[in-house]
Amino acid sequence: MIMKVSKRAQSVPPSATLAVTARAKELKAQGINVIGFGAGEPDFDTPKYIKDAAIAALNAGKTKYTPASGTIELKKAIAEKLLRENKLEYKPEQVVINIGAKHSVYGAMQAVLDPGDAVILPTPFWLTYPEAIKLAGAKVKVVKTSRQNSYKITPEQLKKAIGPKTKMFVLNSPNNPGGFTYTPDELASLAKVLEGTDVAVLSDEIYERLVYAGTKFISFAALSKDAYDRTLTINGFSKTYSMTGWRLGYTAGPVDVIKAMGRLQDHSTSNPVTFAQDAAITALKDPNNEVEKMRVEFEKRAQYMVDRLNAIKGVKCTQPTGAFYCFPDVSAYFGKTKGGIEIKGSLDFARALLEQANVAVVPGLPFGCDKNIRLSFATSMQNITEGIDRIQKWLSS
Repeated sequence: MIMKVSKRAQSVPPSATLAVTARAKELKAQGINVIGFGAGEPDFDTPKYIKDAAIAALNAGKTKYTPASGTIELKKAIAEKLLRENKLEYKPEQVVINIGAKHSVYGAMQAVLDPGDAVILPTPFWLTYPEAIKLAGAKVKVVKTSRQNSYKITPEQLKKAIGPKTKMFVLNSPNNPGGFTYTPDELASLAKVLEGTDVAVLSDEIYERLVYAGTKFISFAALSKDAYDRTLTINGFSKTYSMTGWRLGYTAGPVDVIKAMGRLQDHSTSNPVTFAQDAAITALKDPNNEVEKMRVEFEKRAQYMVDRLNAIKGVKCTQPTGAFYCFPDVSAYFGKTKGGIEIKGSLDFARALLEQANVAVVPGLPFGCDKNIRLSFATSMQNITEGIDRIQKWLSS
């Protein structure tokens, strides 16, 4: 064979969320009514004022190259947003625009990590984090959390996990897939542990505006000067503004790292889509309060879903305080056989549920929690009601 796949590419598994979505689509194509809880994107359309801004930019000829790291206008708008909403003072040169926040994570790790470095990653984690760490040549240090502590890493666990090769700590709040949010006091306790170390923090804050039950969000970098100096703040437009397909994320942090991320983009992606950047500037203004309208609807769905799940015998679900996911523990059903499928873990559970009850959920194993499954409530209340009815009936059979 002349051409072979690199070991690097072979080491990357397919996305579990995309795999579930693909199988659900196969069943739908066969005429089967599948209820899908796998989506990691809002079910709302991108607000009209954002689309209008993109159309205006196109009509104005905004179709040429911009700097690879993004336009100065969008960087300024993001810096103003971070100051206004997050109490974070960044100069435009401390901001890089990426091709979605997933690209932000990848670029940040490529810019900071060297082969042999270690990265602390608490469970449950977004399934892209460990792959991005490994692609940077670093090693994943997984820290197991517990449902009793709402799946949050404790200061004691963080301190114990730090070793001589630890280079980074990945923090995701509000969390995907867990649906939990760290309180300001909890974050401050973690920040205290890191003082005096050389550990950088990658703070993924993509769900910052989607918080519920009176939850107060605070950026990790806003906790103290020490936290600010060691943090890369990652955010984007996909979740907050329902702009998933627009592929716009951003990173703010120390200027040397941000410049390095820009240089990587010089030789990989070039610039984010030009007219989408113009639309993003308008999105940040949110003149009609569209974000709050979506957040209120998500909060209603979150409460309904968690109440329904916890009413099912053997299912234990932590109250979601952010993002748009419930992450129930379904391990009480492991060891049983359903429709000829022996359920040994979350993969079997999700497969059996899809094939037998036509409900698509994401197994918890790729998130580091095999006892759990992830359900997105970024779908209609009708779908949520029907889907949980099916789950309840299937589990009681």
